[in-house]
Amino acid sequence: MRHTQIATAVGGIALALACQSSFAQSSVTLYGIVDTSIRYLTNANANNDSQVQMGVGPITGSRWGMKGSEDLGGGLKAVFRLENGFNLWNGQLASSNTLFNRMAYVGVSSDKYGTVTMGRQNTPLFDQLGNTFDPLTVGNFDQDGWLPGALGYGLRQNNSVKYDGTFGGLQIEGMYSFGGVPGSVGANSMYGFTTTYSAGPVQLLAGYQQNDLNSAKYRVANLGAVYAIGPVHLYGGWLWGQDNTGMLDFAFMPATNSVASNVFTGPKTNNNRIDNALYAGATWQVTSPLQLTAAYYYDHAKNGRNADNTFSTGVRYSAVLLAEYSLSKRTEVYGTVDFMRGTGSATVDFPGRNNQTGVAVGLRNIF
Repeated sequence: MRHTQIATAVGGIALALACQSSFAQSSVTLYGIVDTSIRYLTNANANNDSQVQMGVGPITGSRWGMKGSEDLGGGLKAVFRLENGFNLWNGQLASSNTLFNRMAYVGVSSDKYGTVTMGRQNTPLFDQLGNTFDPLTVGNFDQDGWLPGALGYGLRQNNSVKYDGTFGGLQIEGMYSFGGVPGSVGANSMYGFTTTYSAGPVQLLAGYQQNDLNSAKYRVANLGAVYAIGPVHLYGGWLWGQDNTGMLDFAFMPATNSVASNVFTGPKTNNNRIDNALYAGATWQVTSPLQLTAAYYYDHAKNGRNADNTFSTGVRYSAVLLAEYSLSKRTEVYGTVDFMRGTGSATVDFPGRNNQTGVAVGLRNIF
């Protein structure tokens, strides 16, 4: 026993010395967001009952992560990032059996030429909408959801190589995800890119993404713009999608919709769903601690799947108001009101009536 204790102590000292040496050459940051809301929702089930529930925040899910870099000299750095999403209200992982479900990558960054990373990462589409061009940063509530939220599997990619470079006012992002299927380079693969341009108060975005799933394709093209007028930012954009994988129909359908789930139990291919989505919004920094956000989303779907497994046109739209008040640099309270309605094939997105209204309050802490 004594020999074991001595060995453990020596090992601990060696580890501490190694850590000191490592920290002298590199930096590691622990960070995260702790966020949850209490939400009232109408027409929450097939009986059109209302619901009060604790759940995810409207614009940020809870997470913790580690990121770091090491100076390699000559303007080069090795970088890494590990990020986990979790449910604050029950302590569970946001994705079952996946510790770093949000990001897990390593790469090399150059001050002059940009950054190349490998692993599980946000797609360029998600980066740009979430960070800059969507007023709700691709909202978390299903009732706020529009086409990017329904992408689901397409917002983050495993087995991916990504490039991100900024040259003056121009930023370019590109990604390729390996499908890993023997005998086929393209099967289950993904590629996408975005180009953004900033000039004074204006920011412009153009992008394209294609996912392959079981030899079927899902293609997305998008345009976006942000215009800043003092404390006000105005947002607008268009997103087009062509889906032959069936994943979009499946992602929009709520888990509580038992009628639809009995008919549609998983992805089906070749229905050639075509979506045209528009969005507009604004954020206003009223005072230093108070920010107000308004957003509107519209989606017109051709060949959307109905509950009886036929296809027709569907329209889905939502409007959202969000108020955020900072109590300190790291903590804020917020309140949100939203309304969503669907017609045609989009009614399958609802468990009961074809509309829902939500009201929520919440608390967020950033560390």
